[in-house]
Amino acid sequence: MELSDSRVINAPKNEVWTALLNPEVLKDCIPGCQEMAGSVEEGFEATVVQKIGPVKATFKGAVQLTDIVEGESCTISGEGKGGPAGFAKGGAKVRLAEVEGGTELSYDVEAKIGGKIAQLGSRIIDGVARKLADEFFTKFQSVVEGPAEESGAVEEGATETEVKKGWLKRTFGG
Repeated sequence: MELSDSRVINAPKNEVWTALLNPEVLKDCIPGCQEMAGSVEEGFEATVVQKIGPVKATFKGAVQLTDIVEGESCTISGEGKGGPAGFAKGGAKVRLAEVEGGTELSYDVEAKIGGKIAQLGSRIIDGVARKLADEFFTKFQSVVEGPAEESGAVEEGATETEVKKGWLKRTFGG
């Protein structure tokens, strides 16, 4: 299964790059991720719970970042074993480019599965894989950009409007 897409994130390229290498951001963005530990240099160990059709499985596996071109691109690869349910492995080649309005994040995803989940059929698997990739990159965009500002809505009792900031600014007080 392969898919490609891109999206414009309303944030500077260096902020998007920093978030892409942050294990906490990755954990928050990977659908079904229960835990993630490790580092960019040594790789990450992750536990992900997913329901694919009628099969629900807990995958334990490793995530590696390779082919890193600082601030420009990298490959995120992962492989997980889900016991009797089977295995899943795949990767995403991610590229960043400055564009008007922020940073364009382009990605090419490839995924392979085996075992019991492979018996569900390619239409189900392809649909789930597309949904999971879209969920990851939509959540990633949301985390980096920060919550959307409410148009003129102020909570009852609030004395001033809260300025909502992106992930990097919230984390490092920028």
